[in-house]
Amino acid sequence: MSTSGALRAHLLAAGLAGVVGTSREDSLRSYRLFAARDPRALIGIDPEGAWGQPELLELMAERCGVSGDPRHTSGPDVIDPERTLAGLDAFAGRIREVARRGAPVLFGTGHPQRLLGFYAGLADALSAAGCDVLTPAQGRRVDILTRFGLRTRALGYARGVGLVRRTDGGRPGCEPGVHSHSPLPVRVVLEAAAAAGGPLPELVVGDHGWVCGAGQLGFEAIGLADTDDPAPFVGEAEGRVSVVVPVDDAVRSEYYRPLIRYVLKRACLSQ
Repeated sequence: MSTSGALRAHLLAAGLAGVVGTSREDSLRSYRLFAARDPRALIGIDPEGAWGQPELLELMAERCGVSGDPRHTSGPDVIDPERTLAGLDAFAGRIREVARRGAPVLFGTGHPQRLLGFYAGLADALSAAGCDVLTPAQGRRVDILTRFGLRTRALGYARGVGLVRRTDGGRPGCEPGVHSHSPLPVRVVLEAAAAAGGPLPELVVGDHGWVCGAGQLGFEAIGLADTDDPAPFVGEAEGRVSVVVPVDDAVRSEYYRPLIRYVLKRACLSQ
């Protein structure tokens, strides 16, 4: 599925764009939290602008294609597939550039159950192209504030992709990692890489706190984001995140496989 027309049809059929699974209520709640500078919504971005709810809604309408009407407060949210395709093209351009240079890269996800395969496919291709896929701070413990309180997580990697795991034994089916919005994992990873004197990534690829936390620290960062995650789009608007692809980040993992093929084709890489 390397053509934009075929991928556009897939985006709509799989609910990756068009009418998505994220609700308007969840998106608006996230915009309210971001406007109030709640860390749960900032996920590592320290915004320079005021970014009240009206400004955030305008930004998300521009970048994602959600309704810009503040009176629209319920039902499923929407993502314009043309914006998704444009984002993937720009995303592929950054992948192509680091592959050309053989530059070190870092991958990380707060959605391991859904997006691990997407990032791992890209990591495999960049590794084959001569890029060093970095995995610093393996096993390091991180205390993360979750909706259930403070939880200790362990930094780990699966197929070259950073994530966090439970440290209390977990539950069946929780591996390879757990959902997280926190920017702490990428901060710890980057600090460990710097302290070890090893290479630092020239590109960070991920979502949630991985892309926002890295971008805030001055690393080039690209990634995926849903309509209820305004932080990466604010980071992009303010120049701290290079590329954000608007897409539903919680559909079945196999639905992202055509996106891997599309990106690798555009990046002139074979999988």
